[in-house]
Amino acid sequence: MTKTKKEKSATEEESGGTEKSYQELLVNINPIANPLASRKLSKKLYKCVKKAAKHKQIRRGVKEVQKFINKGEKGIVVLAGDTLPIDVYCHLPVMCEDKNLPYAYIPSKVDLGASAGSKRPTCVIMIKPHEEYKEAYDECLEEVSALPKPL
Repeated sequence: MTKTKKEKSATEEESGGTEKSYQELLVNINPIANPLASRKLSKKLYKCVKKAAKHKQIRRGVKEVQKFINKGEKGIVVLAGDTLPIDVYCHLPVMCEDKNLPYAYIPSKVDLGASAGSKRPTCVIMIKPHEEYKEAYDECLEEVSALPKPL
């Protein structure tokens, strides 16, 4: 067995075995998923979502996120790139740009839901800032804001 296969099996054991790689997830993303977070940034965002969910500082789902964007709440909006039909949430990036909110797409709604502590896939989550995970939030905020916005 080669070293890469050993590494793969070790990571599969850690994550439960059925998790798809970043490359495999990229196959299913839709055409509007731009700016797409890199593998490294996706991991950071999942960790930040997990911490925020622990402190009940997330908004989950299209209706809830949309409502709080309209109310002027601040945070990072994380959208799942594999959501179909796109009509469900294609208006959210425009709303984010109008309110100057940073947003990024990640490849999987299943992983996004799981990181929020839910058994259901989630297509959009807003991470609200909080003192308990300020470092992780600020790091994600900086990297998401640095992503190039679509034309």
